[in-house]
Amino acid sequence: MKTFESLREWSAFRREQIQHRMTLGFVPTMGALHDGHLALAHRAQSENDHCLVSIFVNPTQFNNKEDLERYPRTLDKDLALLEGCGVDFVLLPNEHEIYADQNRFEMREKEISRILCGAHRPGHFEGVLTVVLKLLGIARCERCYMGEKDYQQLLLVREMARSFFLSTEIVPCATTRESSGLAMSSRNMRLSDDGRKKAALIYQTLCSAPDAQTAREVLKRNGFEVEYLEEHWGRRLTAAWLEGVRLIDNISLMECVR
Repeated sequence: MKTFESLREWSAFRREQIQHRMTLGFVPTMGALHDGHLALAHRAQSENDHCLVSIFVNPTQFNNKEDLERYPRTLDKDLALLEGCGVDFVLLPNEHEIYADQNRFEMREKEISRILCGAHRPGHFEGVLTVVLKLLGIARCERCYMGEKDYQQLLLVREMARSFFLSTEIVPCATTRESSGLAMSSRNMRLSDDGRKKAALIYQTLCSAPDAQTAREVLKRNGFEVEYLEEHWGRRLTAAWLEGVRLIDNISLMECVR
C-alpha cells in the first residue's frame, strides 16, 4: 500500500497511471473506518485496476464545532485496516492544501439540500459537495463508491456529477449493517454498549412501522430524539439522537411492512 500526503505527488503519480490506462476506483472517507468502508474498498478493487481511499475530516461540513472536535480519529488503525484488505493507495490530504483558496469557492445546490439533513444542519451539504468536487478532481478516478446509508448525500453527489458533466461514475453501494440491523457508522463507537443495542431499534422500526408517523412515535417512546422521519425518493429516512449521538438511516419503501 502506497500512502500520499502531498497532492502534488499524488497528481504526478496519477498522471502516469492514466497514461498506462490504469482505471481507478475511489472511496472518500473521513476515517474511523469500519466494515462498511471496507466493503466499498473491496468493490472498488473488484471493478478497477486499483483502489484509492482518502481520509480527510472535512471541517466545512460540520455546522457544530463540538461535533467536529468529537469526531473519532483513528488513523493508525485505519491504515492497518486498509493495508489488511489490500487497498493500493491512500490519500491523506491536509486542510491547508484542500482549502488553499480559504474556501472562497463553494458548491451549492438549491432543492434537495434544503430538506432532511440540510434543514437541520445549515451549510452541511455545501461543505460536503465542495470537498467531494475537490476530491474527485484530485483523484481523477473512473468510479467513486459511496454508501446508501447517507442517501441524501449520495443523491446530491450523483446529481452534481451529472449536472457538471463529470466523467466519474458515482456508484451506490448498499448499507452495511451489524447483525442487529444497526447501520455501520463511525459515530457508533461513541455509543455505550446499551446504547448500541438500543440503536438497532432505528432499523427495526423503519422496516416494521406501517407509516412514517408511526415510526416516529415508536422511536420517541423508546427514548430517541427524532430530528426527522420522512419518506422521499421511494425511501423512508430518519435522523435520530441517542446518548448525544446523531444517527441516520434509511430503507427502500419496498423493505417496509405495509
